[in-house]
Amino acid sequence: MIYNGSYIANPEGLSANKASIKYITGYLIELSLSIDNIFVIAIIFKSFAIEQRYQHRVLFWGIVGALIFRAAMIFFGVALIREIDWMTYIFGAFLLYTAFKMLVSKDDDFNPKESVIYKLARRWFPVTDRIEGQDLFIRKMGKLIATPLFLALIVIELTDVLFALDSIPAILAITSDPFLVFSSNIMAIIGLRSMYFFLSIY
Repeated sequence: MIYNGSYIANPEGLSANKASIKYITGYLIELSLSIDNIFVIAIIFKSFAIEQRYQHRVLFWGIVGALIFRAAMIFFGVALIREIDWMTYIFGAFLLYTAFKMLVSKDDDFNPKESVIYKLARRWFPVTDRIEGQDLFIRKMGKLIATPLFLALIVIELTDVLFALDSIPAILAITSDPFLVFSSNIMAIIGLRSMYFFLSIY
């Protein structure tokens, strides 16, 4: 175990057993809070009429984006905890709020093409409604034109950021160890993406 040696920083002085428990807890929190993401992804792909053979490319770049955005959010959250001692209590309260919201929330219809990011993307980029293979962009008459794959990607990225706003503070209430928070977060996200493709077969 990496926590038995000096392979990584261990700001909380955790033993290997305690680190494992916190990792599993963080993983399960992320998994439970982001399970709806699977259905949102399915809705997005259906809305943009993206065939399954092209979905892998979108989700690959989606995971890359998740790595970047979540790393930034975790870094910021850990910095807050280290600078402000009572910030852990805020994150703990947010964890309780998130649990309450999960209990009382009702399913709302989600239309990707009504989202703000979709409308902004169509305003910022010339867009084609045709899928051009696996290309996120194509060039026509010297202009760079976004394809439906790119639009689906940015909607998925924004959705993931919104889910992360719930899950990351919840995990930070459990531990402020950046390695545990980041690794549990990312492994849960990769697992959810794999689960999506497994479920989409049936």
